[in-house]
Amino acid sequence: MTSNAELLEIAATIARRAAAFALQRRRDGVEIAASKSSLSDIVTRADRETEQLIRDALAASRPRDGFLGEESGGGSSDSGLTWVVDPIDGTVNYFYDIPAWAVSIAVVEGDPDPATWRTLAGAVVNPVLGEVFTAYAGGGARLNGEPIHVNEGVQLPLALVGTGFGYDAEVRRRQAALVGELIGEVRDIRRIGAASLDLCGVAAGRLDAYFERGLNPWDHAAGALIAQEAGARVSGLGGGPADNRLIVAAAPDLSDQLHPRVEPYFAAWE
Repeated sequence: MTSNAELLEIAATIARRAAAFALQRRRDGVEIAASKSSLSDIVTRADRETEQLIRDALAASRPRDGFLGEESGGGSSDSGLTWVVDPIDGTVNYFYDIPAWAVSIAVVEGDPDPATWRTLAGAVVNPVLGEVFTAYAGGGARLNGEPIHVNEGVQLPLALVGTGFGYDAEVRRRQAALVGELIGEVRDIRRIGAASLDLCGVAAGRLDAYFERGLNPWDHAAGALIAQEAGARVSGLGGGPADNRLIVAAAPDLSDQLHPRVEPYFAAWE
């Protein structure tokens, strides 16, 4: 039976290779292949090529495992394990050459559903900055091999909080309304543009907290585990598992302050 540490080694090795490939494609010049949910929700040819590279590498290494990717969808699992992949998280940043994008690979046990899966290992690689965030269940979180931990003992008025916005214009307006209220209650707000890096930012103490609505499973599968293994509580509506309705990540003491502040706003959307 493959250990979680061995699964992480597979995830990190393939993520590094895929990130190097995507970085070279960025240097060669970006070509938009399509728009998805809106004109601002773009997919580049490099997204598709990078996901195919990852899918092929995983099929060669773990042929019985399932696959769930942003660009190519899913594949069934005969082993009970599924690899959840975002080939380029932060595609708009990638397109504009903003150095805040990453390759995210996680492996989960159970159905590929954040409400029920158990994440075993995950890697998030930002090749522009040369940063590799990793974690496996029970093994702690690391940045380039060095242990990382969330900030603790932070009160909400002193918290640096990350968030993100949807691609639909009306959704962004509603999300911005909450930010407009919250920004006077915290140290400041950051909008980085890549959920995996937001979650890793919480893990590394670069952000005190992070919340968002509208994430897909591949957006947070690896990053959520890394944040949890660094000491964060990662939760959704009602304190349940994070999903597309809400994700909040912070040290437990800060989560107790932030979660009740943002949850009623997003719960009202249901």
